[in-house]
Amino acid sequence: MKRPPMTARGAGQLRAELKRLKTEDRPRAIKAIAEARSHGDLSENAEYHAAREQQGFIEGRIREIEARLAAAEIIDVATLNAGGRVVFGATVDLEDQDDGSTVTYQIVGEDEADIRAGRISIGSPIARARIGKASGDVVEVAAPGRTRSYEIVAVRYV
Repeated sequence: MKRPPMTARGAGQLRAELKRLKTEDRPRAIKAIAEARSHGDLSENAEYHAAREQQGFIEGRIREIEARLAAAEIIDVATLNAGGRVVFGATVDLEDQDDGSTVTYQIVGEDEADIRAGRISIGSPIARARIGKASGDVVEVAAPGRTRSYEIVAVRYV
């Protein structure tokens, strides 16, 4: 089974979240449970049940992040040398062939994708159409309602 790729930046963000969950959120939830227990009858104690639910969410998220980090192939984009080709982690400047507008995307792992931040998933049609291409290549992408053509203006590994 192929390991899912993740940028070093994405792994760093997950590690930071994991640290926060373990050092801040988990102790806060444990303290809330202890405080709610001190109020007596647990069967009718809404604070206790809410704190237990929050603790369950935190523990689940910790397990999820640990599993993702363990399974991922972490790639340091700055060390890539793909000869100007579009590969995982590359930042690509594109020019729309219809209207001349430009857009920049970095191709990242599924967990890191955020279109508003200019990061698209390696599994997205727009990223798959560009893998292996180089500056000057024109690629077509099926978009809702029509096919769009983009020229790859630049490929960077940052």
